[in-house]
Amino acid sequence: MQCRTSAPRTGRPRSAAADAAILAATREALVELGWSKLTLGDVATRAGVAKTTLYRRWAGKNELVVDAVAELFDELELPDLGSLAADIEGVVLQFATILARPEARSGLMAAVAESTRDDALRERIRASIVDRQKRLVLAGRSRAQARGELPPEDDAEGAARTVDLIFDMVAGAVVHRTLVSAEPVDAAWARSFTRILLLGLAGASAGPYGA
Repeated sequence: MQCRTSAPRTGRPRSAAADAAILAATREALVELGWSKLTLGDVATRAGVAKTTLYRRWAGKNELVVDAVAELFDELELPDLGSLAADIEGVVLQFATILARPEARSGLMAAVAESTRDDALRERIRASIVDRQKRLVLAGRSRAQARGELPPEDDAEGAARTVDLIFDMVAGAVVHRTLVSAEPVDAAWARSFTRILLLGLAGASAGPYGA
């Protein structure tokens, strides 16, 4: 199923309460039914809204599922624990806690699996989840630079590559450990992972990708 570009819509203002109910119902349906059996009609019934309400907000199932999953990751916050290492550990543990929830696990894995056959869905995942959560890396890097823990970066392209790499390392490691290896992400693992990540950051100051 290909994603359709959402067109501007007119009419009554959107209801935040209805949106929240729809996204929660979508996550519930994903856990119970899986991607293939989930329908907008079932989501509408669970949310207590008309099916047309969903179509006024989302062009189809792909968009709806991605937004339902993205809402979970929007709960992530960068803690201010006094050091870059402590802040990274805090985010890693938050991320693992969200991934441990059945609705996050089911929704993310289903969307990623479906995106292997749907380029538009992959782009929506990138825009709504990946790019949106890079805010955490940007905020953490800025705070660490203000503390003097990281050097300033004058090369905008190099800085952007560093942000991408840090995000990929954190997200990739935590997703693999929790969803693929099915191993716990506890404080000891988060501490070890962060130590290795910071060693890599120290080396990366030599140039793009540590070159």
